[in-house]
Formats: sequence, C-alpha cells, structure tokens
Amino acid sequence: MPTRDTVRRLRERRLGRADLRFGARLLAAAVAAAVTAVPFVLLLLLVEGHWRPLLRVDAGAAHRLHAVALHHPAWTGTLRFLSDVVWDPFTLRTVVAVLTLWLLHRRAWRLAAWAAVTAGVGGLTGMLVKAVVERARPALQDAVAQAPGYSFPSGHAMTATTSFAVLLLVLLPLVPRGWRPACWGAAAVSVLGVGFTRVALGVHWFSDVLGGWLLGLTVTALTARAFEAWRADAGRHRTPLTEGLEPELTEPTPEPAGAPARGAE
Repeated sequence: MPTRDTVRRLRERRLGRADLRFGARLLAAAVAAAVTAVPFVLLLLLVEGHWRPLLRVDAGAAHRLHAVALHHPAWTGTLRFLSDVVWDPFTLRTVVAVLTLWLLHRRAWRLAAWAAVTAGVGGLTGMLVKAVVERARPALQDAVAQAPGYSFPSGHAMTATTSFAVLLLVLLPLVPRGWRPACWGAAAVSVLGVGFTRVALGVHWFSDVLGGWLLGLTVTALTARAFEAWRADAGRHRTPLTEGLEPELTEPTPEPAGAPARGAE
C-alpha cells in the first residue's frame, strides 16, 4: 500500500498540474479578450472623441449610398426586405432559439446553454453600449428608412455576427467537409450584407456597423473560450473552430436512463 507521504505527494502533484492548466487557460482567456475587445474599445474612443477622419468616412459612405437608394427604388426595396425580414434581429434570434431547443432535445445541455448565453449576452451588451454612448442616427434628407433608438453599435450587425457564429460553431460537425467552406462563405456574406443594408438604408453610420461586428466577435470569442475550457475540464480534446465547438454532436442521442433499448419489444 502507498504510504501517507506518497499519497500526499501524488495529490500535490495533481494539484500542481491543475494549477498550471488553470493558469494557462486564464492567460489564454486574457489574451483572447484583449485581441477581440481592444479594437472595439479603440473604435468606441474614436466615436466618442468625434475623430474627424472617422466622421468623414461615415458621412461619405452615408451620402453616397443614400443617393443610390433615392434613385433606385427597386434596389432600396430589396435592401429593406433583406434588412427587415431575412436578416432582422428577431428572425435571427428565432433561428438561434429553435437551434437551442433542438440541442436540448439532443441532450447537448452545455452546447445549448452556450448558444443561449452567447445570443442573450450579445443582445444585452449591445443595448447597454447604445444607452451609454447615445449616438444619434444619420439625419438624411428624404430618408428611405427609419429606425428607433440610438445608433452605436448596430444591433443588426451585432446580432448577425453572434447568430451566424452560433449556427456555424454548432452545426459544422453535421456538415460534410466539402461543404464547410461554403457555409463559412455564406455566413461571412450574410454578416457583411447586414452591415451594408443598414448603411445603404441610411439608418446607421459605417462605424456603427463596424462596432457591431467587433462587439459581436468579442462576445462570441469569450463565450467560445469558456466552452473550450469546460471541454478541457471534462477531459475532451480541443478541436479547431473549423470542426465546430462539439464534434461529438454527430454521435447518436443518448437514451434516458432506464429507457428500453431501441427495437426492444
């Protein structure tokens, strides 16, 4: 039998390895937070400081795209349909909610929690930043669209970023490898398209959209990092993002305890 000193040394060794793993994960989380959050903070400071080059970019994009919208009603109608129906935040949140319910049905409890938390935290963070910054929306003559509330960051852009990230990171394991680049491309086109429609319709400045993209990426990166830390603690191997957050989703749904085996009479 191992002696008491041997047991104590083994326990201390395990605790030491756990401390090292925790320190490494903490450092990685801090780096991820800095890499993703710093660009948004810098942009926020430029917006709040009314940095002239940024204001010129915002005004130039708004007026050029507004002129196109005024002279091409069919084009403007298409933009409205995409912005207010296809890529509307309510539509995207509904899709994420349905995905979350499906994950609960599959008993992927933690992945469902991650999807719900990412979408919820993203929405609440966006509203909080809007209330703090209180930036006015563009006031264009003969406006082709209207939107309530403050302007920075764009809620459409942020919701699109978090929603398509959730869809990709959850569903990629179920997609054949040959189709995955197309899925990434479709998500990127959708996120960029949302931002374009908001500026082209004159309801957001370009920097509002950029802020929404950056803040959405920040929220997604931090929650995904937390999910990866849980996987490590549960003894599961880390996977690249191109494989999704939980490749085990392709495995059959486990049967509830005590349930009869499939096909049993």
